[in-house]
Amino acid sequence: MGDILFLTHRVPFPPNRGDKIRAHHVLAKLAQLGPVHVGCFADSDEDRLGRTDLTRIAASHCIVDRKKPLALAGIEAVLNGQPVSLTAFRSVRLLYWVEHLLAQRDIAAIVVFSGQMGQYVPPDYRGQVVIDLCDVDSAKFEDYADAGERVWLNRREARLLAREEQRLAYNAAATILISDAEATLFKSRLEDPSQASVHVIGNGIDAVAFDPAVTTPHPAFADGTDPHFVFTGQLDYRPNEQAALWVIESLLPVLRERFADAHFHIVGRNPTPALAARKAAPGVTLWGEVPDVRPFLAGADCVLAPLLIARGVQNKVLEAMAMARPVLLTPEAASGIAARGGEHWLVSQADPAAMLKRFEKAWASPAERKQLGEAAREFVLQHHAWDAMLAPLDGLLSPALGVRDAA
Repeated sequence: MGDILFLTHRVPFPPNRGDKIRAHHVLAKLAQLGPVHVGCFADSDEDRLGRTDLTRIAASHCIVDRKKPLALAGIEAVLNGQPVSLTAFRSVRLLYWVEHLLAQRDIAAIVVFSGQMGQYVPPDYRGQVVIDLCDVDSAKFEDYADAGERVWLNRREARLLAREEQRLAYNAAATILISDAEATLFKSRLEDPSQASVHVIGNGIDAVAFDPAVTTPHPAFADGTDPHFVFTGQLDYRPNEQAALWVIESLLPVLRERFADAHFHIVGRNPTPALAARKAAPGVTLWGEVPDVRPFLAGADCVLAPLLIARGVQNKVLEAMAMARPVLLTPEAASGIAARGGEHWLVSQADPAAMLKRFEKAWASPAERKQLGEAAREFVLQHHAWDAMLAPLDGLLSPALGVRDAA
């Protein structure tokens, strides 16, 4: 049995945002299979503090500070004919570290988390390569362009990133997507799908940590008889910013016509200037980064996820469901989770009147809301436990590592 190299675009500690949560659990799974060496990037002081945790689980690691400004990455990308996503995560130091590691250790398998890290797999590497793309990022940039955002740049990124995604899939032993929908979309975009081995490994949830029975709601939710709505997420991520702004500008005014004291709580890191400018809007509280999101979920009468652009499985939705909260979301946000509308959550198009009507019906029946929340938690307990989600990794890596296929 050889060692494993795990390449990920962010330090997987602390596991406090969607991509880092998944990377964290993948790393924990890999550490059960053999010695793991981790190459990754740090974006913040918080990421750098994760070095202590990484040292405990990894046989060795290389953390590179990602300091390259996005504008510089864009210039390099245009000059080199590369996607910005790759140049933003290009590091000579990490390249040398990988080269040295492969020369010094018996690396039987390389697991790549997120497409921009595939550039660190040497062309002549002969071990097992598994690529966890999570989502079809090239399609996300197409969605941005279709929505009229930086059209030329996003169409260019989509085109070049699709080419890189195909290259990775053709050269990997296995390519992982986060949902059946993403896997089907990905295969449809390949020139020859038969050249790629595509698998689905969904996101999980720590339902022991996200348990309403052991969480006290935040005191801010104790007052008033009208509903409290909560949105959570990394707020400088464009789809999250867009969704929160849509609630403030389009949905909340309609909700407050019906519920005069309806309140919208926005919880997450790095609020953008556009969100900060609206923090004084009637009925809005912008909490920003909080030590623990669970008291905010526990206090919510409804968790909103009105994403207009969404890929794969939304961790924010799984967390709310695990906390037995009614979730009101768009079809885009629901696409990666096999729950059923009306049974496990409330689904509505991003239309203020339609969302109000959908919520109003549930609000009129406390028993229905309670049943909806309980069914949501039961769904994630049955279908999204991390151990079950990541079990297929055993089989994907067994040819290289000699581990027993769990199936």
